[in-house]
Amino acid sequence: MVSWNQRRTVSFNSSISSFSSSLILEKDGVERSGKCRIHATPVKAQTLDELHSLQKKKSAPTTPIKSPHVFGVAVSEEERQKQQLQSISASLASLTRETGPKVVKGDPARQAETPKVQQHTHHHHTPALNISDSGLKFTHILYNLSPAELYEQAIKYEKGSFITSSGALATLSGAKTGRSPRDKRVVRDEITEEDLWWGKGSPNIEMDEQTFLINRERAVDYLCSLEKVFVNDQFLNWDPNNRIKVRIVSARAYHSLFMHNMCIRPTTEELEDFGTPDFTIYNAGQFPCNRYTHYMTSSTSIDINLGRREMVILGTQYAGEMKKGLFGVMHYLMPKRQILSLHSGCNMGKEGDVALFFGLSGTGKTTLSTDHNRYLIGDDEHCWSNHGVSNIEGGCYAKCIDLSREKEPDIWNAIKFGTVMENVVFEEHTREVDYTDKSVTENTRAAYPIEYIPNAKIPCVGPHPKNVILLACDAFGVLPPVSKLNLAQTMYHFISGYTALVAGTEDGIKEPTATFSACFGAAFIMLHPTKYAAMLAEKMQKHGATGWLVNTGWSGGSYGSGSRIKLAYTRKIIDSIHSGALLKAEYKKTEVFGLEIPTELEGVPSEILDPVNTWPDKKAHKDTLLKLGGLFRKNFEVFTNYKIGTDSNLTEEILAAGPNF
Repeated sequence: MVSWNQRRTVSFNSSISSFSSSLILEKDGVERSGKCRIHATPVKAQTLDELHSLQKKKSAPTTPIKSPHVFGVAVSEEERQKQQLQSISASLASLTRETGPKVVKGDPARQAETPKVQQHTHHHHTPALNISDSGLKFTHILYNLSPAELYEQAIKYEKGSFITSSGALATLSGAKTGRSPRDKRVVRDEITEEDLWWGKGSPNIEMDEQTFLINRERAVDYLCSLEKVFVNDQFLNWDPNNRIKVRIVSARAYHSLFMHNMCIRPTTEELEDFGTPDFTIYNAGQFPCNRYTHYMTSSTSIDINLGRREMVILGTQYAGEMKKGLFGVMHYLMPKRQILSLHSGCNMGKEGDVALFFGLSGTGKTTLSTDHNRYLIGDDEHCWSNHGVSNIEGGCYAKCIDLSREKEPDIWNAIKFGTVMENVVFEEHTREVDYTDKSVTENTRAAYPIEYIPNAKIPCVGPHPKNVILLACDAFGVLPPVSKLNLAQTMYHFISGYTALVAGTEDGIKEPTATFSACFGAAFIMLHPTKYAAMLAEKMQKHGATGWLVNTGWSGGSYGSGSRIKLAYTRKIIDSIHSGALLKAEYKKTEVFGLEIPTELEGVPSEILDPVNTWPDKKAHKDTLLKLGGLFRKNFEVFTNYKIGTDSNLTEEILAAGPNF
């Protein structure tokens, strides 16, 4: 007799058997009874640690060897890795001690055993007196990590790092939320004494070699005291004939990801032959400089030594210092190769016609150079060589304040996984960014690879430009919406770099304020502005490019009485420049500035093409025009008597291209 418990067990087992058989699949994949089989194969691991070890595949080497031979000598993978670490160790070597740090690759949190000491290429006796405790420790090198790895590092170890709802990494730059131009220094030596622009109006504030070395030592000592540092080996300039190899050594995952996005990312094959970098950045921004050191004016110092090809950052974690520091270096290195470096946007039409866009903040450079009907070559930094134009960078650094999907969909959509967002405010629970919130700073930014823009041209190179567009937001309301410039005028307005900003409210009165920035990027140029202007004119003349001055500011009066020129009209003007239609228009000359302006342009009301037509008070127009002309003249005084090395003074032709009254 079968008990109730036995019957229940038999019944349960037969149910399981029935259920299992109904899930069996034939070997050829055809289902039986419309059901599918579940495989219950056990994992190979015996412990949780073993299970975790199965989760990650072993990566290919960071720098794979295509051929096992270097200079005809067989090199093993182990030897190649050792050579790479020796190069990094040499970069981090102190100048007052004979050895560089003991460097090993990999995250110290994942090191199961004490790493082996890396041998160095330089052979010497171990010093007896100048060794320190830092010589007894290892510095772990996190080399060219992927965005996913850098996310992990930031979120685990850097306070203030979060993943936003769009997948971007939000982070904080600390007390400094913008560049510190008054703390930037350039070593003045025998070479730079002659080459660089020094003195009144120049962005180059001098320091001597000894002070640079003191700051370099401070930065290197700080980096070597850390358990781990991030190293990026990357490129600048998409022109393969003139690209620069840069190495960035930093203490933060945020800085490493920022430069991963902003520089050109090497392929694994390109890293194989990377070798010694052409320029190295030591970013020890968490550590202050010594304010009692000569030339220091604060606890922040950004120092460039063109002779040593090195840059040191102390006392600021704002990532833009690295980007713009390298731009300054390119402003020195490229002209020496007869290549013009430019602070501009650049795009290309379907027929291969290239346009350069120059303009200060608020002039519409980003908006107008972003065009769904054209390919984006780059948004900020370019070179013009004998081969054509090339982007210096591998990414974009976009302002985020008041960003909206409707106004700038490309930038909005680019803020996704891999993008770094600086100093933005987000909702605590949903992690949705509030782009209108200025709680941390108004200078909120997003850095992302250029391929995140759908119509980016990869590689970021193009033929010689057909049009050079200088943008000005004239709040005085007296510059025409568009003017065709001759070469001398192009040089004059390029050197001037004009726009007008609307000042803050004081006693209810708002006044436009003229702003001038030489070459539309005075903070970053190294040589005298006339050198860049002369190169621009020579290239424009050689390749038949036309210069244009486009006012995106006010019409019918100054700010407060007139109105902003409609964006739709400005876009029509830009379209007619691209198409060549504007070259065929009839022109007349304006007074004071002597600008050639079209009498008619399809899609733009004829009366606004000449500003005097839109001003109800003609005398007020003339007075304001003369006032602006006077401001141009006053600004240009700093350039008029400048002697360029052994060259002559500024030509009379360029001076004559300015306001005449």
